[in-house]
Amino acid sequence: MESVLTSTQIELHVPDFTQVKEYYGRLGFEVIWERTPEEMKGYLIMKMDQNLLCFWAGNEYVYQQPYFKKFPNDTPRGYGVEIVIVVADVEKYYQQVKEFANVVEELVLQPWGLKDFRTVDPFGYYLRFTVRHNSLDQAFAIK
Repeated sequence: MESVLTSTQIELHVPDFTQVKEYYGRLGFEVIWERTPEEMKGYLIMKMDQNLLCFWAGNEYVYQQPYFKKFPNDTPRGYGVEIVIVVADVEKYYQQVKEFANVVEELVLQPWGLKDFRTVDPFGYYLRFTVRHNSLDQAFAIK
């Protein structure tokens, strides 16, 4: 069995796996495995290069999750969270993605020296696509 890519996993709570697979598939993610939604047991893992995203529920039971059920169903998903996805060639990737994605910040060279762009997925999650870099290197911090 292949080892885990990271010790931290991002789990996005969504009401529709079909929409997830369509959208993230267009972004270049592939389904690793899926448990068909059945009450609160739906689960989906998708991967692109070393980027791994997990999705939970895939049906209306997403609104019954013990913590999140206290919020209105129309609460924007991922408010206050930025999901960073690393791609090999951000310029080329941007040209492909901008044709269908909701780009909210165009491709730019940031003050900290990395190129990136930002999108919002169909559920409201805020995604930043950037170049490969060493996140532990303080040289990439905002100056």
